[in-house]
Amino acid sequence: MAEEARTLTHIGVSGEAHMVDVGDKAETVRIAVAEGFIRMAPETLDLILKGDAKKGDVIGTARLAGIMAAKQTSNLIPLCHPLMLTKVTVDIREDHALPGLRIEAMAKLTGRTGVEMEALTAVSVACLTIYDMAKAADREMEIGGVRLAEKSGGRSGDYKRRDP
Repeated sequence: MAEEARTLTHIGVSGEAHMVDVGDKAETVRIAVAEGFIRMAPETLDLILKGDAKKGDVIGTARLAGIMAAKQTSNLIPLCHPLMLTKVTVDIREDHALPGLRIEAMAKLTGRTGVEMEALTAVSVACLTIYDMAKAADREMEIGGVRLAEKSGGRSGDYKRRDP
């Protein structure tokens, strides 16, 4: 497995990009969790939490945008397989120490390929939606920390980030 992790699965021997054939892989339950954050001024966070943003419910809209984005991942990322997701969740919670919002997305299916890209796409688009909806109040917002937190299922087995 360590040797497999060092090869690029979407690049052929001549360097050409190609879609990986997953047809012979076993169907297993696959789950991926991704996380990220958007840092902002404390006043912007308060504005969002009070529901006073000019464009409306920032957190609810970002949650919906993240779910929709997960479902569209294969249209956004070249060589990504279109997947029949069985569940997508997007959790957005305030973090006054940041200050800002922390986003966590989970994608799940029973299939032949993983859902890491769907979870990462959900987090990314949720963050972008928050930025879009609050940019009139704070153009200094910063999106960061978008990463895979954990995954399960498939031939490569389970993975969980070591750092919190």
